Amino acid sequence: QLHLVESGGGLVQFGGSLRLSCEISGFRVGDYAIGWFRQAPGKGYVGVACVSPTGVGYYGDSVKDRFSISRDNSKNMAYLQMEDLKSEDTGVYYCAANWNPPPETCTIQPRPGQYEYWGQGTQVTVSP
Repeated sequence: QLHLVESGGGLVQFGGSLRLSCEISGFRVGDYAIGWFRQAPGKGYVGVACVSPTGVGYYGDSVKDRFSISRDNSKNMAYLQMEDLKSEDTGVYYCAANWNPPPETCTIQPRPGQYEYWGQGTQVTVSP
C-alpha cells in the first residue's frame, strides 16, 4: 500500500514555471514507476510524464521540451519541473504509482488500473 501527496500547484502566468512534488510513503517505493497525469475541466486524464524505478523519464509530446520529471528514491519523492507554461497545461495534476514495471520503462498511456495508487491532486492554473 502506498500513499501519495502532491504539492506545488498554483496560479502562474503564461510562460512561467512551477515545480510539482509528489511525496510517497509506503513499502518498497523504489519498485514503483511514478507518473504524472493532468485532468482539465470536463476532460479525462492525460498522461504528462513518467519516471521508471531507475529514473528513466518519458514525456508526452506536448511537454517533452518544457517539462522534466525526476525522482529521489532516498527521499521517496518525485518531481515535475514545468517550464514555459501554456494555457493548455491548466488542470489538476495527479501523481500515481505503478508497481514493478518492465525494466527501465514506465507508461503515460496506462491500461485501466495499471497505476494502482493515486494522490489527491494539485491544481495548476496558467493565466493568459
